Amino acid sequence: MLHPAIERLDDDAIRRLQEERWTLQQARAARSPLLRVLHGARLDVPASLDAIVDWPLTDKEELRASQEAAPPFGDYVVALEEELVRVHSTSGLTGRGMTLAHTRADTVMNEELGARAMVAAGVRPTDRIVHCLNFRMWTGGLTDDRILEAAGATTLPYGVGDTRGLVELIVRMGVTGIQCTPSYPALIEQVLREEADLAPRDLGLRIALFGGEAGLDNPGFRARLEETWGFAVRNANYGLSEVLSILGGQCEHTNDLHFHPRDVVFAEILDPATRERLPIVEGTTGELVCTHLTKEAQPLVRYGTRDVVTITGTGPCGCGRTTWRFRVTGRTDDMFNVRGVNVFPSAVRRVIDAHPALASGMLRIVLRGPGPYDRIEVRAEAAETLPAAGFADAGATLAGAIRSALGASAAVEVVPFGSIPRTDGKTSWVERVDAAR
Repeated sequence: MLHPAIERLDDDAIRRLQEERWTLQQARAARSPLLRVLHGARLDVPASLDAIVDWPLTDKEELRASQEAAPPFGDYVVALEEELVRVHSTSGLTGRGMTLAHTRADTVMNEELGARAMVAAGVRPTDRIVHCLNFRMWTGGLTDDRILEAAGATTLPYGVGDTRGLVELIVRMGVTGIQCTPSYPALIEQVLREEADLAPRDLGLRIALFGGEAGLDNPGFRARLEETWGFAVRNANYGLSEVLSILGGQCEHTNDLHFHPRDVVFAEILDPATRERLPIVEGTTGELVCTHLTKEAQPLVRYGTRDVVTITGTGPCGCGRTTWRFRVTGRTDDMFNVRGVNVFPSAVRRVIDAHPALASGMLRIVLRGPGPYDRIEVRAEAAETLPAAGFADAGATLAGAIRSALGASAAVEVVPFGSIPRTDGKTSWVERVDAAR
């Protein structure tokens, strides 16, 4: 079911498989009214994946507009109503979520490809994994719970809320792993301090499967989590609901992400400025663009994810997989400009996470008005051991580190430990404020 042989195919074999699947997928693409709008009345589906480089990109705003004009699924749904078995929606952090339709084959694809990522991350049939992601309409709830089952683990589908009850469940059931956002352990630590006579290591968790937020690429943040909790940290479920629940995850041999679904998603890396297709070789940086090769309900062709990725490795990994490795280094739609310098929030966070005086990992980047901005304004939470007398020096040191790393001025306010609210779901590190306030 997990297709381990596919994970070890060389590039030529993978490309032959991709082309075979694209030959079958063309018919679905040709039925999409959305693609007809993008290409005009004439729609000649390219015969090869090399040829789709001449097609325009599809983006999230076009999908949202399609769903608003033809609710609930948009005019790019090509499966029949009787073929649909499940509906999810995106979190809609901007206020406009998307509705996602799935056939039975689509749900199986999500579960099997996600299970690859979980097995690569170290999940084993002897594990009991408590799943602490939103179980409402978000794909990461039900789908990722079934992914853990497909990987062979025993799952405890807990969801979000009642952190004290979660602590009791972990202890009572002998839970060995947790799946949650990287910011959630901070809230659990707060509950342990205030309501339980336990330290994080007392819970006995051996593995933590993280997703939904940035931060794990920073060695300092990762090391603090592992030292505090005693578990192995895995960035195990990088994904985009409209493409695939899990596109990438770490194995036990690297902190970079394997691109697991090469047999069902054709990936391109585009130069963000010129939109030129770049080679998938070590060192390449650009926007990840995805084309479905087997998706049935809402197939996408050249979907611009807006995630900026850097290729960190190709060829065989120490784990034996031949999938290329990458890191997510920013988002084209999150980027803001400070006196002519383009800044990604994730880059600011990497600098902050590396600062030992701010070991809590909690921060907010404050953007006042629409920009461009004169400086990067940051509120960063002090480590529990940093006295208030050291806040000003820590802020000045961090401002200098940000300027050195990013080339943009920064104003850093260090606030007491516990000042920034902890959450059990996704945390937004950017706070946008009306300039008049």
